Amino acid sequence: MARHLPSFIRPPVADTADAPPAKRDWRPFVAIAALLLLLLLQVLLADRERLAADATWRPLVAGTCAILQCELPAWREPAAFTLVRRDVRPNPTRPGVLRVSASFRNDAVWQQAWPMLVLTLSDIDGRRVGARAFRPDEYMGDATLPPTIASGAEVAVEMDILEPAPDVVAFTFDFR
Repeated sequence: MARHLPSFIRPPVADTADAPPAKRDWRPFVAIAALLLLLLLQVLLADRERLAADATWRPLVAGTCAILQCELPAWREPAAFTLVRRDVRPNPTRPGVLRVSASFRNDAVWQQAWPMLVLTLSDIDGRRVGARAFRPDEYMGDATLPPTIASGAEVAVEMDILEPAPDVVAFTFDFR
C-alpha cells in the first residue's frame, strides 16, 4: 500500500521582466563613506607628527593642517644642511680663545627647524681634544631667530670659544 505524501503548492512566480527594478537605498553607502572619511581624517590628525616627518605624507598633512588650523612640527632633516664656509682661528685680541665662523644653507625641500651645530676639534695626531653641540641661541648670539630656516636660505655663524688645548689643528662641523 502506497502512502500518499502531502504535496506543497507553489505560489505562482511573477514575471520579473514586466516589474520595475527595485530602488536601492543609497543612504547607507553614503553614511559608510562619510564615516570612513571621518576616520581617515582622525587618524591623519592624531598621527600628524609622525606622518609630517615622512616626506611622502608631509604635503597631505600640511594641507590638512592649513585647512583645519592645526599645529604641524617643523621639518627636521639635519643631513640637508650644507656647510658653505667654515673657519676656526685664534682670536688675535684674546689669547686662548678661538674665533669660529661658518655659514650653512638649508637644502631641504621645506623650511626646517634650526639645527644643533656640533664642533669637534682635533690635535695633530687626529685625537679629539674637544667637542660640543651648540644650540641655535648659542651660535646665533643675540639675534632674534625665526622658528625655522627657509628652504634655500643661508645662515652665517660667528662665535668665540675657549681653546681646549694649545695644539688644536683640525676641526669638523656637523649638524643634528
